Amino acid sequence: MLLKPLDVPVAALFSTLGRTAARGLETKLCCGWALEFYNQLLANIKNGDTRTQNNMKWEPETWPKQAKGIGMVEAPRGASRIFIVIEDKKIANYQLVVPTTWNASPRDPQRPAFGLRGIPHSELRLPIRKNPLEVLRTIHSFDPCLACAVHLYDENGSTIHEMKSY
Repeated sequence: MLLKPLDVPVAALFSTLGRTAARGLETKLCCGWALEFYNQLLANIKNGDTRTQNNMKWEPETWPKQAKGIGMVEAPRGASRIFIVIEDKKIANYQLVVPTTWNASPRDPQRPAFGLRGIPHSELRLPIRKNPLEVLRTIHSFDPCLACAVHLYDENGSTIHEMKSY
């Protein structure tokens, strides 16, 4: 489905190409499952099974003075967590922890920020100074949203290139 039209060997899947293709295939699978779950939900409701619906606190007038909520959702690049505090029917605090936060792993001493250690040089098509977009493509294959914050530094900490998002 992928390798034949591109005329590349299986080994090509262990690269930026493979990660990007896997993300696309996973998204296609998840969309199919979401449609299947949605159709099951509609069928249940049509058959009178409304256990998944609770109208009791739909209207703000029925809310307590303070309420807290947590939401969790899976996205193609990882899990999102949403936290909310409502006071006097208004949002007092809202926090969204997105997959990029986890993927970049800024507090993991084994993988600081988002290093490219271990990525084969052939995948990055060095020299980076002449072709910094290859680094962006590689980072993008791990997490599409992280690529907008990519900065390249040499071993002395001098800036090689900064990706600018507009």
